[in-house]
Amino acid sequence: MHKPAGKVYLIGAGPGDPELLTLKAARVLGECDVLLIDDLADTAVLRHARAGARIVRVGKRGGCRSTPQAFIERLMLRYARNGHVVGRVKGGDPFVFGRGGEEALTLSRAGVAFEVVSGLSAGIAVPASLGVPVTHRGMASGVTFVTGHARDDGHPGQEPDWRALAQTGTTLVIYMGMRRLAAITQALADGGLAPDTPACAIQNGTRDTQRSVLSRLADLARDAAQAQLGSPAIVVIGEVVSLAGIVALPVADARVA
Repeated sequence: MHKPAGKVYLIGAGPGDPELLTLKAARVLGECDVLLIDDLADTAVLRHARAGARIVRVGKRGGCRSTPQAFIERLMLRYARNGHVVGRVKGGDPFVFGRGGEEALTLSRAGVAFEVVSGLSAGIAVPASLGVPVTHRGMASGVTFVTGHARDDGHPGQEPDWRALAQTGTTLVIYMGMRRLAAITQALADGGLAPDTPACAIQNGTRDTQRSVLSRLADLARDAAQAQLGSPAIVVIGEVVSLAGIVALPVADARVA
């Protein structure tokens, strides 16, 4: 008997707070037979999964032991080819530093049907949790999203051009930058970004465990270390950080002037 073709949904689960999940993502989660969920996606979103759905945790986090990307892609293909509806659940948005593009290419080349379910990216929602707009008239006419995690596979583009980024005049939102924060802030200063440029680091953004440090470029790495902030975290550098406090901060926040 011919098995029906399966399908894969690349689902963005949002920045952490399960209430920031989109309505479409909630609906699609309930349609999946198999859910491959990342560490950075809050497991509370699984309340939308249907009874009997198979949950496979495929943790991926910088600096920690991770499920190999190739293995995750093989799982997606295997389940879909067996006629299952598969949900690949990621924190934030699948196409913003989530390797969703790689997975979409793999599925396309294999002839497997897929659909992207966009999610709210941490680079927007997490700064907003402190009252920081990533763009603001008169302060920042643009925002640059960049990874602080240098590639280690020998390919070109191992390191962002921090000197060039220092000259953009945009808000810099850095994903996966905590481990190299001192080197990044120094490179931005060397590129001409003023040492007193407002800056912040936000750990576990939008979750009950959110903690943050408000500082300036020259002191951010030191202040974040003193507050013992770690990953996952978003770093924001730019004049817009001076607007932090428009909304109430979570009680657990650690603030450094």
